Amino acid sequence: MSKLPLALAKTYDVCKAGEPKLTVVLIHGIASDSNSFKGLLEHLENEKSMNGIRFVAFDLLGAGKSSHSDELEYSFEEQLGALDNSINELGVRTPLIIIAHSMGTMIAARYVDKKLIEGLILVSPPIYREDEVKNPMFKKAMDGFSEVVARKNSEIVKTKAFKNEIKYIIPDPKNYSYFEKINCPTTVIYGELDKIIAPLNIPRVAKANPNIHIIKTVGAHSVTPDKYNKIVSTLQKYLKEAGNEIV
Repeated sequence: MSKLPLALAKTYDVCKAGEPKLTVVLIHGIASDSNSFKGLLEHLENEKSMNGIRFVAFDLLGAGKSSHSDELEYSFEEQLGALDNSINELGVRTPLIIIAHSMGTMIAARYVDKKLIEGLILVSPPIYREDEVKNPMFKKAMDGFSEVVARKNSEIVKTKAFKNEIKYIIPDPKNYSYFEKINCPTTVIYGELDKIIAPLNIPRVAKANPNIHIIKTVGAHSVTPDKYNKIVSTLQKYLKEAGNEIV
């Protein structure tokens, strides 16, 4: 693990209508950065029912404006440590919700072991079982994914962050068990056209963990408009349950 101070670059921090009643932290996925939430954040800004919520977005280590140092390994340990340090720096005094996308859902699922979280909203979580990640076909699928990423951004697949995430983070055989033991209310939102996730595993893990509620949409893997209103309605429920419903 690097001896560098671990912290994430904060790229967005907005709360409309006075003091926040709820804080929402957004965690992006692999081969991406916090810009992947740009459309969602614009949508949330225009939703009056979201007034009083503080939305904060970070770039993970190796992404966007965060550190790209070769001294880092871009491991779960480093990402979780940097996330925790960065959230602590926010001085949060409200219930905390995490919205995570793709690989970010794996980080979020582990983070609930470290922090008291009011709830999770997991968008397009790639939940793979241990037997699946050990299957040679899984590596072939990851190679295919890397090729798709390379066609869009040939430089990103050369980075240490991407190489280590695709080698160690995504196929970590413990990921599935972390989803099974999430200990806070969790909403999983995914699209029926998503070709990256293993869709049959989502109802399996939800059956094993009663804290997980599933919402299915028509979209693909990205944080697409078909998911926006689902996220809004879920956040409204958290506000209501906390006694902070905004009219």
